[in-house]
Amino acid sequence: MTEDQTVSSLVALAHTQRLRIFRALVVAGPEGLVPSVLADHLGVARNALSFHLKELAHAGLVTVEQQGRNLIYRADFPRMNGLLGYLTEHCCQGGLCEVDTAANACQTC
Repeated sequence: MTEDQTVSSLVALAHTQRLRIFRALVVAGPEGLVPSVLADHLGVARNALSFHLKELAHAGLVTVEQQGRNLIYRADFPRMNGLLGYLTEHCCQGGLCEVDTAANACQTC
């Protein structure tokens, strides 16, 4: 993941509603959710949801697939993992922490 892609992803997630939407899509997993279910679940107006989904898709954090008359939104897990990897890539270079390889995360000593 490039620095520009990272910034774009972080900007998209730096909004309460978009962060909630993205987290709900992560929980939904590969099956994803249709906008109506997502709007009802989060209590978000559908026109506002549409705007936020567009922003998340533009940042590459969600994908959209048309199935018949429905749009299915899914979290883009490779992109999410790329973002997490970019943010933690150099966390232990100073030797001040240990990497928990099972959790793919840095932990302080």
